[in-house]
Amino acid sequence: MNVQNVVSDTDWLVARKELLAKEKEFSRQRAEMTRLRQQLPWRRVVPTYEFDGIYGQRSLLDLFGTCSQLLIYHFMFDPDWKEGCKICSMCADHYDPLVIHLEARDVAMVTVSRAPIETLEAYRQ
Repeated sequence: MNVQNVVSDTDWLVARKELLAKEKEFSRQRAEMTRLRQQLPWRRVVPTYEFDGIYGQRSLLDLFGTCSQLLIYHFMFDPDWKEGCKICSMCADHYDPLVIHLEARDVAMVTVSRAPIETLEAYRQ
């Protein structure tokens, strides 16, 4: 276990303000990276991607549905595994309220995995 120093309120406030300055700089850098990422040019997706799902086979374009944007979540579940990633499972448990907000913002959400759909459905149940 990592043992932390115990300091006075004054020393703690000095340390906290130093960290806050670094956090603010990190936030500015993250905002700049986001801006640069959003300015990247687009590229045409040439290959035809097909996905097997509970509603049959769908193309990448089909996954957008009526939305102009698509969020794809990779659920880590190797075809040889007996169960999916614990963190991915926790995230999947919270999809329902998230999807409503995404759709209100013209974003469709789908989950993809390497495991066969039958394995995924059995795990979901």
